[in-house]
Amino acid sequence: MTRYMILIERQIGRIALRLQMIRMGIDACVTLSGGERHHLGAVAVAQIWESLTGEDKLSATISNITLPGHKEDELARKAAARLSAALAANVVVCCGIHLDNIALAEINETEIMVMDMMDELIAAINT
Repeated sequence: MTRYMILIERQIGRIALRLQMIRMGIDACVTLSGGERHHLGAVAVAQIWESLTGEDKLSATISNITLPGHKEDELARKAAARLSAALAANVVVCCGIHLDNIALAEINETEIMVMDMMDELIAAINT
């Protein structure tokens, strides 16, 4: 059974994250938001294509758009790359997470949480 919409939420301390995925045919649109102010900070688009190696492998080109003053671009890029590789499909990730006075440990924890949520999403899609 294909799941067309999936919602995953996580919280550790003051880091509360929400991931929503909508399938668009074989492709996927993901919103990832959280913290104290949900918003749009960066968008990553992973476009799947046949690798130029000629070995019947897939590769992806990832493009980012980052709004001025935002730093979610690398997180959106990593999430899009992971999901695109797992689905062999085009993926867009819209990301906006804001925590006032965020500590380095919270930044690292946020990235771990997001990647764990992406793995959970992939598992949910594949079941």
